[in-house]
Amino acid sequence: MRTEISAAAAFITRLLRAAGGIGEEQLRCFRERLQEALREHYKHHWFPLVPSKGSGYRCIRINHKMDPLIGKAAGMIGLSHERLFQLLPSELTLWVDPFEVSYRIGEDGSICVLYESPQPGGKTTKLLESRTSCKEEWRIGRSSPSKNYNMMTVSS
Repeated sequence: MRTEISAAAAFITRLLRAAGGIGEEQLRCFRERLQEALREHYKHHWFPLVPSKGSGYRCIRINHKMDPLIGKAAGMIGLSHERLFQLLPSELTLWVDPFEVSYRIGEDGSICVLYESPQPGGKTTKLLESRTSCKEEWRIGRSSPSKNYNMMTVSS
């Protein structure tokens, strides 16, 4: 669970860093607070033997409404919801499941995997932060692509 939570918190932190205007110390504190909030929120909703169980509960969602866990972590470092909406995509879904963390920006965007690991008995674990197909998708300042494209971008 720690690895998956770390991957999710790192992704949200990278989005904030890319938007600019937040110092590295604030970003570090945000990441730590978000990891703590996620660990607490997920502690009785983590099922490695049935990874899809509880997936909806673990989903982090911004849909013109700020996810409460992100909002809580941001509030602890002095960021308001209004500022978060300026810095993060208006439509973001982040699934944090045992053995996989994935995201989608926009309602019609592609789903990209940030982290995946084989279930018990497997040998490798990998962070997929630099996948060629998704690495440019969270650039700030671009509008979301139409349904005809297989890539996504972050709109500010």
